[in-house]
Amino acid sequence: MLTDSSRFTFAALTLTVALIAGCDKKPAATPQPTPVPAASPAPVGKEGHGATTALGEKTAGVYNIKASRDGDVTPGKDLAIDVWISGAAKVATVRFWIGTEDARGSIKAKAELEKDNWHTHAEVPNPLPAGSKLWVEIESDTGEKTRAGFELTP
Repeated sequence: MLTDSSRFTFAALTLTVALIAGCDKKPAATPQPTPVPAASPAPVGKEGHGATTALGEKTAGVYNIKASRDGDVTPGKDLAIDVWISGAAKVATVRFWIGTEDARGSIKAKAELEKDNWHTHAEVPNPLPAGSKLWVEIESDTGEKTRAGFELTP
């Protein structure tokens, strides 16, 4: 008959043997150098959207507007647009769309102010209507709207 201390000793000895038998001593892994990725071409244009194309400057109402696009105009895809606006009235909201002035068949995109320019991605309609332009609509803090159209290929 086993006493309590004998049972404890037996359990401890069994656990120790199990741990030692189950432990595989493996050689320490030699750290491998991190592979250097192959050089990839640097993106062209802003944020890798493609080559920047200046679309020109216009005066509309009290605003002077300069526009550019990044990448190719491809129906059914989006197009990165940047616009710089200066003028006498405070700008509250700027929207862009590609297509006709009435925006029929187009999706208006609300731009965000970055450093000194307004930026967004505008959907290019598919099919692209004949005579399509980049349209910029500026809403002042008083709610007055002014718009200007820029040729997509100057």
